[in-house]
Amino acid sequence: MPSNKSVSDAPITQFINCRILRKHKLQREDLWEREGRILDPEKLFFDEQGYADHRVDCQGSIISPGFIDVQINGGYGIDFSQASDNVREGVSFVAKKILEHGVTSFCPTLVTSPPAVYHKVLPTVTVHNGGQHGAGVLGLHLEGPFISKEKKGAHPEQYLRTFQSGDIQDVMEVYGNLDNVAMVTLAPELENSHSIIRELCRRGITVSLGHSVANLSQAEEAVKHGASFITHLFNAMLPFHHRDPGIVGLLTSDQVPAGRTVYYGMIADGIHTNPAALRIAHRAHPSGLVVVTDAVPAMGLSPGLHTLGQQVIEIQGLRAYVAGTKTLSGSIATMDMCVRHFRQASGCSTEEALEAASLHPAELLGISHKKGTLNYGSDADLVVLDDDLNIKATYISGEEVWRRGP
Repeated sequence: MPSNKSVSDAPITQFINCRILRKHKLQREDLWEREGRILDPEKLFFDEQGYADHRVDCQGSIISPGFIDVQINGGYGIDFSQASDNVREGVSFVAKKILEHGVTSFCPTLVTSPPAVYHKVLPTVTVHNGGQHGAGVLGLHLEGPFISKEKKGAHPEQYLRTFQSGDIQDVMEVYGNLDNVAMVTLAPELENSHSIIRELCRRGITVSLGHSVANLSQAEEAVKHGASFITHLFNAMLPFHHRDPGIVGLLTSDQVPAGRTVYYGMIADGIHTNPAALRIAHRAHPSGLVVVTDAVPAMGLSPGLHTLGQQVIEIQGLRAYVAGTKTLSGSIATMDMCVRHFRQASGCSTEEALEAASLHPAELLGISHKKGTLNYGSDADLVVLDDDLNIKATYISGEEVWRRGP
């Protein structure tokens, strides 16, 4: 067939022999990519008489959108909450390593820290696309310090803050600037929080509720002012109570404004949340579930003592504790482990498990027009998996960036 590449001379890649996740279903069809974006094959054939320059035989594998981790504190010995001189290199190192777990973009997360740490780290970690160098950075997730003392979890109490006024200056004094920030976790019961939530949302920053003793009406008010996420549901919040279900009640609240979705993070590592609680959350509000790792710097390392921000943590088996206590401090699970555990523990479909790690976080961050789907025109950030959801290969912008060895 004659080629008429009037639109672009860039090479076209065709993924064959695969089941692709599109419109909530695994579909047996080929996937076409050019210049880092997913192509509509009909337009390619009929408008351009185009053809594939390269074919990738997926041998019956699943192709999912790349995973997006919106809460990861570090890994492989790198602590994002440490103001070292090589912060950027540390983030890049983790970005490269998590490709093998199917993560194509992420939000490096800082736990509660003194202002000097934020002032050093925030200007250094810039938003950028992924590639051979590693997963893309979508912006920082600042978890604290505007959180509840009663539910501080592994966050150091001496650095916790309240909002002295409703002015964004309170926040700026602590963080320094918000240019590279994608998400802030705060406790909505703190006085003056509503105007802060509104202003953060106005600046395009996702506001998450967490480390909080808020009751349901306080949580609903925060959502009405723009909050749209719950940080690690069930962890570091009041337990569900039938007379006042607290933040957990947002999953079935009738006070969420029309057209809005409240998303919630689940650390699906088999430790932070009992499988029954995971099932309850998923069945109550499946379209809001976002799988997160909440991985700590010790992910990928051997048991023993490690750091998380200003705290020493101890790894015992698969658990990460604040040293000398039984307070959990994040997880050492990888994203692919969490996706597999979520599917197995919840009994959900393969499609739901994959979308909880791709589509839902993209929707949460307002980037689902380019990430988190395999729709025509989306970024070709892909992960190739077997039926057990083990990662076989990872692609960013249509380029293979990691492949499992034979």
